[in-house]
Amino acid sequence: MRRIYDSLVAWGPLGIFLLTILDSAGIPNPGGADVALLLLCIARPRSAMLCAGVAVVGSLIGTMILFYLAHKGGEKFLTRYTSTGRGARFRTWFRRYGLVTVFIPALLPIPLPLKVFVVCAGALEVSRLAFFLVILAARLPRYFGLAWLGATLGNNSLGWIRSHTWQMVGFAAVLFMLLYGLVRWSDRERIIVDEVKEIIDNDT
Repeated sequence: MRRIYDSLVAWGPLGIFLLTILDSAGIPNPGGADVALLLLCIARPRSAMLCAGVAVVGSLIGTMILFYLAHKGGEKFLTRYTSTGRGARFRTWFRRYGLVTVFIPALLPIPLPLKVFVVCAGALEVSRLAFFLVILAARLPRYFGLAWLGATLGNNSLGWIRSHTWQMVGFAAVLFMLLYGLVRWSDRERIIVDEVKEIIDNDT
């Protein structure tokens, strides 16, 4: 870990940029991008916001690479198992609510499954623009928050995250239920609007 730390300090924002691309594209690395960003911001607090910015860009690039690969390579495989029965219901559910399952683990710096949902989103042909915007909305507060922690709390940053892990888990659960409920409510409103339009069209 000391070698990684020294290399990141030497490479600075470029090191974080490359690391977040690799990490988000599905290539495992020791410690992870979150810890690396914290270490660099602790060592270079004045460049914390720059590091956060390049981490967001790198993460977007890596995630879209994984999304694109899943779209090209996983579509036939998933179609085989999601064309009928439960698989078909999962496909329908994921296309409607799957971005919520992408947003939560992309937002919080705790171990939550993200890459499997990215692969599902790509293979099940989720809108690329919608997917990109969800990842952007999640990564901005995540990486800028981590950069702020590293620059402000210094060596106490990791301890703060560990001591608040269960609070973040609870927040993730509450946020998931709220977003899931919001999407369902939006679906009902859209159905009602469509029915009203259909009635008006029939009357005319």
